[in-house]
Amino acid sequence: MKKNIGTTDKIIRIILGLAIIIIGIFAQSLWGLIGLIPILTALTGRCLLYVPFGISTCKTEQSENHS
Repeated sequence: MKKNIGTTDKIIRIILGLAIIIIGIFAQSLWGLIGLIPILTALTGRCLLYVPFGISTCKTEQSENHS
């Protein structure tokens, strides 16, 4: 499976994931573990929810070759 998460998307996912985890810690709730999902998708560079919709926030190969 190709990577479909770009740099900006990765940064946003990591910040959001950490925020969810921190809120979960302060609320003393296991719901904070949901914060691991955006972090893991950022680290792998793949989002399964993007696949059916054909979404990719990565730079395309064409734009990289012409830059």
